[in-house]
Amino acid sequence: MVKANLLILNKIMHIFGFHGILHAAVLPIPVYMKTIKGPAIFLAQFMSDAAPFNELESICRWAKQLGYKAVQIPTWEPRLIDLEKAAESKTYCDELKGRVAACGLEISELSTHLQGQLVAVHPAYDLMFDAFAPREVHGNPAARTEWAIKTVKNAAKASRNLGLQAHASFSGALLWHTLYPWPQRPKGLVEAGFRELARRWKPILDVFEENGVDICYEIHPGEDLHDGVSFERFWDATGQHARCNILYDPSHFVLQQLDYLQFIDIYHERIKMFHVKDAEFRPSGRSGVYGGYQDWSERPGRFRSPGDGQVDFKSIFTKLSQYNFSGWAVLEWECCIKSSDQGAAEGAPFIQRHIIEVTARAFDDFAGGDADPEFLKKLIGC
Repeated sequence: MVKANLLILNKIMHIFGFHGILHAAVLPIPVYMKTIKGPAIFLAQFMSDAAPFNELESICRWAKQLGYKAVQIPTWEPRLIDLEKAAESKTYCDELKGRVAACGLEISELSTHLQGQLVAVHPAYDLMFDAFAPREVHGNPAARTEWAIKTVKNAAKASRNLGLQAHASFSGALLWHTLYPWPQRPKGLVEAGFRELARRWKPILDVFEENGVDICYEIHPGEDLHDGVSFERFWDATGQHARCNILYDPSHFVLQQLDYLQFIDIYHERIKMFHVKDAEFRPSGRSGVYGGYQDWSERPGRFRSPGDGQVDFKSIFTKLSQYNFSGWAVLEWECCIKSSDQGAAEGAPFIQRHIIEVTARAFDDFAGGDADPEFLKKLIGC
């Protein structure tokens, strides 16, 4: 019906001498919407030395039994993937996909959150972030950065070999320590920081382009890409690189008191991944956004299992569907109160309930009809 209406409108405009084409993009609802895929689950928070969380097949069977359809794989976990081998060998990737498929699942995406973090580390964080890298580069920031860049490039190649279209990562941070500055930031510091961040990431983005994969930065406090404005600064510094995209996680916006629904309206063209994670913000006379160095359970802003926090997931799924998001809805479990077992068990049906099977027709199609140009002229009084 929408497509037919476009044709009719184009005919009317032609009658009145306008020879351009009216595209579906000007309408509030896309012509062809796609149904969000899911539920999927990010395995990072579940891996452990205890069965079934200690190897690929057993954790996949566990996820399948809970109702998940795909797994998002953290590439720093060698029990799940050999990233270097995956970058080099299509045969290995076919075998890996086969092992996951034998458990009734598929791979939604790969993640290099930890390695991406190491692409840009301010010296103040060197000691803590060394834990994310191999021991041989500890205490050597330059070697650690080189290792991180190579590793994320390998993730682009591995994603291609696995037939994946999107990849999750962090941007790292060179400016985070100046977020709330005293003394004030020198003029030009922010611009210099984003130029350097883009300089480090541009060659990586080019490798993702070569492999036909979008890299999706999780917009996250602690990263230089932590809100819409900071993403725009980075995107512009990369020359608005086509492969520079967003992993949308509304929980991080609740903790910043950012409008997570309007964010979708503004950045939907760049949102290529989606983490389903809930949060709540409970300010008091003693503590606010910054949290007073308290543990997560005591902070005003804290992560919760889906459905237990304040995120309006019904509106999020509606907006993403309206804007034709066709990626995976992936549970990322992080809750300071509920157990991971319960969170995972509740997560699959929660996501499934929110996935909208998008309509293929307009609700008023039954009342529509074809019309020729002469009839249309009569309707408008000509």
